[in-house]
Parts: sequence; C-alpha cells; structure tokens
Amino acid sequence: MEKNNSKKTVRLVLCALFAALIAVGAFIKIPIPYIPLTLQTLFTMLAGLMLGGRLGAISVCVYVAIGLAGLPVFTQGGGITYVLKPTFGYLIGFAVGTYVTGAIANKTAAPTFRRLVGANLAGLAIIYLFGMVYYFLISHLYLGTNISFEEGLASGMIQYIEQDRRCYLVSCCRSNWKAAEPNNKEICSVKTKPLPI
Repeated sequence: MEKNNSKKTVRLVLCALFAALIAVGAFIKIPIPYIPLTLQTLFTMLAGLMLGGRLGAISVCVYVAIGLAGLPVFTQGGGITYVLKPTFGYLIGFAVGTYVTGAIANKTAAPTFRRLVGANLAGLAIIYLFGMVYYFLISHLYLGTNISFEEGLASGMIQYIEQDRRCYLVSCCRSNWKAAEPNNKEICSVKTKPLPI
C-alpha cells in the first residue's frame, strides 16, 4: 500500500514539474534570427517521452487549466478568454501531441533513436494540425479576418518549423526510456547520451 502511494506521489510531482517547465518554457526565449526560440515545445515533447503519453498529456492539461483559470502562464497572458485567441489551438495540440509522442515512443521498453524521432515528428504534426485548424476557424468565424491558406501557413507554421526541429532533435538525444506507466518497476529511468557539441 505504501509503495503504491509513493508511486502516485512521484507521478503527481512529475506531472506538476512538467506543467511548471512548460509554463516557464513559454517565457524562455533564445534569440535566433527572425523568430526567437522558446522552450515550450521542447518541454511538451520531453513530457511525452519521459512520463509516457497519459501522464505527459495530464501535465500539459494541468498547464492549460492553470492558464485558463487566470494565471498568466501563456505567452500572451491567461484567463478563460484565451480560448478566443487564434493561438489557443496550439495549446490543445500540445496536449494531444504529447500523448501521441509518449504513446509511440514508449510502445517498446527500449525505443530506438528512429522511434523517438518518429514519435516527436508525429507529435509536432498534431500540434501544427490543431494549431492551424483553430487559427483558421477563429480568424474567420470570430475575428472576421479573411486570411488565405498561404498567409495562414506562413504566420502559423512555416516560421516556426526550424525552431521546433531543433527542439525535437534535442528531446530525441536519449537512448533508453521507460515510461512512467503502472506496470514498470521504475517511475522514470533515463539513460542519456551526451549531446554532440
């Protein structure tokens, strides 16, 4: 009974930790040409890889719930009216993308680098899918702006692809992962390889 409670406690702490990292990552900007790199996407991908799909998605949902409750953890503030911002779809995509990333990566006990890259690419595609669809819907239905498909791609996806590519490569620099799922003996066991510098 005590072991089960301690596992629950560790999972709760890990979900809270990643929710906090995602919130902080929204405000950490690394200056690169044209668009600054934020660490929010990196932390959502790492949540899926390290915690597994279910707990990773829970950590993102906690982050979104905190922001919708009014705490200014989103890049442009917080509050329930944030659902009317064109970028809110990316936050929904973070939750679904994190789940998919974790589910694909942790399907085997020792995923290969190729599997990690594939998992992150699938998660990133889902983030962009949700983000772009929501962006178009809010722009047309609520804001009343008629943006073309090309303008939407340029402002909502193309300018961010390079920074997100860097994020998923950094999050993939791991060789062995064990997800924080109930059937594993360890909550989170990570063997890392040093990054090539």
